[in-house]
Amino acid sequence: MQADRRTRLSMPERMLRVFTDIRAGEGTTSLVLFANVFLILCAYYFIKPLRESWIAVSDVAGLSKMEVKAYSSFGQSLLLAGVVSYYGRLSARWPRGTLITRATLACMACLVVFWMLQPGLLLANLPGSGIAFYLWVGMFGVFIVAQFWAFAADLYADERGQRLLPLIGIGATAGAAAGSFLTEFLVAGQWFDSGTLLLLANVPLALSILLTRVADARGPLGTPKRERARPTTPAAAGDGRGALTFVLRHRYLLAAAIVALLTNWVNTNGENLLFRVVQEALEQERQAQGIVDPAATIRFVRAGTAAFYGDYYFWVNVTALALQAIVASRLLKYGGFGVIFLMLPSIALVSYSSMAVLPLLWMVRVMKVAENSVDYSINNTARQVLWLPTTAEMKYKAKPVVDSLFVRLGDGFAALTVLLGVQVLHLSTQRFFYVTVALVLVWLAAAAVIVREHRRLVATRAAAAAA
Repeated sequence: MQADRRTRLSMPERMLRVFTDIRAGEGTTSLVLFANVFLILCAYYFIKPLRESWIAVSDVAGLSKMEVKAYSSFGQSLLLAGVVSYYGRLSARWPRGTLITRATLACMACLVVFWMLQPGLLLANLPGSGIAFYLWVGMFGVFIVAQFWAFAADLYADERGQRLLPLIGIGATAGAAAGSFLTEFLVAGQWFDSGTLLLLANVPLALSILLTRVADARGPLGTPKRERARPTTPAAAGDGRGALTFVLRHRYLLAAAIVALLTNWVNTNGENLLFRVVQEALEQERQAQGIVDPAATIRFVRAGTAAFYGDYYFWVNVTALALQAIVASRLLKYGGFGVIFLMLPSIALVSYSSMAVLPLLWMVRVMKVAENSVDYSINNTARQVLWLPTTAEMKYKAKPVVDSLFVRLGDGFAALTVLLGVQVLHLSTQRFFYVTVALVLVWLAAAAVIVREHRRLVATRAAAAAA
């Protein structure tokens, strides 16, 4: 009878089979991880629209708003070089539950500091505060999320991860959609001002810490932690090499890093161009309304930017949620890793080609919604599946480097693109899109290499397991 209970699906597990192939005993931990990443992404989307509005009123003499945004993104990659190196050393000293808890608590403390520095609370507009906040949010957005996915990939073995990571990914896209909706609802309904969302974001982050510890204690099947091997082992035991050196010396990790860089270079180019078009539209609207007072201008631009991005992120995340819930797991099951990994660059090629031909706000908005919704759903699943055949050391030491440092290096190259395009070549918006199309072609070629390397690594691990 007890063996029968272990092989029988519970009611929640039978319901979850609508989304993926889940088996007896896997449901509880999967739901805990689902809720965990839901809370993390919800918190992030409380913060992200404020990042865009704060940078929009952080003027630097001689630079356009797009340049300020792009160069700030480059600064993130410089900061992350030191951060990920330090994090890699901590991952070799602390158990994964302790590592994740302390990193999240540090981010929560930063949110309180930035809440006090927001324009209009204690100071009118502290010079450089918007840029500092932009730098920090960019690191939070990739680092805390990468940390969660490293934990999820470490919990699940190859076959189980193939089945369950798409389900957990639904939690990520649902959390992003919920955060976007709540941001728009609370701010538009004047329940809270946008700055108060910085404090509210600490609530889901605190809950996520609790869920991380629950999942860590349960394991993938609810096995008591005392019965599992090495319960206090550091997250990433290794030979002491720095995290960046570790990535550069391994062919598969290096290929993953290059693809991450190219992916974000292309995406950030698009985001910078969207920001440029939005600010141009707001400037035209400001002039039409006759707003000339500097304080009123700051309020108008900040509110208009936050409203646009709140609505934009909502549609991105709702579309991503539908793709994640309905398409991602089925596409992975029937098409395999190669199909889902090549989908985003293929969509990007169509999107940026369309924007190059017709660089208007509505076209840029529609195509960026299409690109980002695929990125946040199907490609997010592909990024996590990419790490399933790797070791625990690769997950905890290399994955944060790839998902944070190399992602932000993509921002750095996007900033260089803006610098050359604006200051040297004086490119129009349309010509910027043509440059991005060329980058997408390089990205497609690099992604094809990853698919080949992934197939080789999976075959090697299967052969070793059979020996």
